[in-house]
Amino acid sequence: MSVSLARISCHEVRLAPPRICRRAVLNIRHNSNTPVSEAEQQNLTWPEYLEIRKSKRKWETAATIPACILGLVGGLAYFGSLESDATKPIMGIDPLFFYGGCTVSCMGLGYLIGPTIGAAGWRMTHRRAMNLIEAKDRRFHQHIVKNRVDPTAQSATNPCRISMVREKIGSLHQYRQWLRDQARFRRKARFAEE
Repeated sequence: MSVSLARISCHEVRLAPPRICRRAVLNIRHNSNTPVSEAEQQNLTWPEYLEIRKSKRKWETAATIPACILGLVGGLAYFGSLESDATKPIMGIDPLFFYGGCTVSCMGLGYLIGPTIGAAGWRMTHRRAMNLIEAKDRRFHQHIVKNRVDPTAQSATNPCRISMVREKIGSLHQYRQWLRDQARFRRKARFAEE
């Protein structure tokens, strides 16, 4: 049974333990002799979807750390082996500082590439359910866009928190809290104008 995010209350949904959510990506009953309909196989509930998103973020973070370390080590190996003359600046900068900056830039490049590598690895392990996850992702984005407040109505006394909200929502409780925050901002913005 799929739960609509628009009509959810605190008592309607109970989150299943993570081990159940990981196994229930396609809601297939493996130990049952009863046939499973195509509609049941193609159903991904909101708690399962949010648990899947959380696992994707963990994969991205787990890939970012080694990518940063590899970028730093690669930069140290390459720029540390270059011979430089301290009397000849590179683009007006001392060679030691320039090569140090390039080494840190290699680490930053690893930081930027790491989440992409993690997401690609995660997608390879979840190939069977990607259509379901992408459809639910589009639907989740539509819910966020529909319920998001207008940031042009913010002021110094009434700031709104909108940045990166899709990445921060990891459970139905956080989604409900975000909806309450959006409603509170709308009320404050509307009553401040009147």
